[in-house]
Amino acid sequence: MGSCSVVTSEMKRNLLYSMNVSKFRQLIKKIDDVHGGICKDIEDSYLSPEACNIWFNKEIDRKIPFQEKHVLQQGSILGNLEKFGVLNKCNEKVECCESYLEEKDDSSVSAVVEFGAGRGYLTQMLADCYGINKVYLVERKSYKLKADRSLRQKENLVLERMRIDIEDLDLNAVESLHGVPYVAVGKHLCGPATDLSLRCCLSRQDGESPVPRGLAIATCCHHLCQWKSYINKEYILSLGISKDEFHIMTSFTSWAVDDDHGSNVPGVDDIDLLVANAKEEEEGEVRDDLSSVEEVVKKMKPMERAVLGFKCKQIIDAGRMKWVKKHGLDSKLVKYIPASISPENTLLVAG
Repeated sequence: MGSCSVVTSEMKRNLLYSMNVSKFRQLIKKIDDVHGGICKDIEDSYLSPEACNIWFNKEIDRKIPFQEKHVLQQGSILGNLEKFGVLNKCNEKVECCESYLEEKDDSSVSAVVEFGAGRGYLTQMLADCYGINKVYLVERKSYKLKADRSLRQKENLVLERMRIDIEDLDLNAVESLHGVPYVAVGKHLCGPATDLSLRCCLSRQDGESPVPRGLAIATCCHHLCQWKSYINKEYILSLGISKDEFHIMTSFTSWAVDDDHGSNVPGVDDIDLLVANAKEEEEGEVRDDLSSVEEVVKKMKPMERAVLGFKCKQIIDAGRMKWVKKHGLDSKLVKYIPASISPENTLLVAG
């Protein structure tokens, strides 16, 4: 994304503080109303699929860096794809997968495109545990200690690492992916990178296009989201939220994971509990004598700010989920990992 058109955090703050108090309160009410109507059914789906036991039990190449926190996250992302019917498990150790691949029907997944792949260990787990034999890693930065070496040692596995900005990637130009059913995954898709990845997979479809059978994207860094690249502007506008208000909402999302409340918020992933606690703190404290939004924000309790931040994150993700549905994949939002492991614990999964 060209830096000249990026709305910076400072610009977003200026938009917020230039509002009058009455407009600010109206926006908060709008966010509350919208959230109450659309975000009721984000269920917990913390999964440790049997197919990934070789990773959970550390029966993997000793050279692969093993961090339990990341393995739990990766395993749950893949488990949610399996639960959605996108991945078929390969129960024995990976040797079974070659014959299993030959028996697959045409609609089953044989390739993965990992967006924002970093070192590629989410895809490494997918190849180890589900017999995927075509791997495309999309990452603009260069990394050491990549999974590529280990992946290249697998027989019958084709690996392509594409060093490119997601915004510039055209999957139709990747000849080896033509007509191939694939799954798209992403665990480090900060802010607009999620929107760019969804657009890359689903916006242009014809007979020759690669075929997305499913996707799983762990959303994060909503404070970096941009109106320019957001995938479902139509939906946001239909809620009565303007472009400037959208940018203000993205700045609120940073409050959900602020350090100043992280340790004091019990069950930070339980929005209902947060709301109840925030209401208790708020009682008797609605004040109309504050003359600026900056003053109002300063008077807000950490709990209250956290609730608002989480609501905005979920509204932004709900728009993405609805866009994916509109483009032909069933989709839902789940909490794929407890907030104690990562407060960025929302997964958009589709198939």
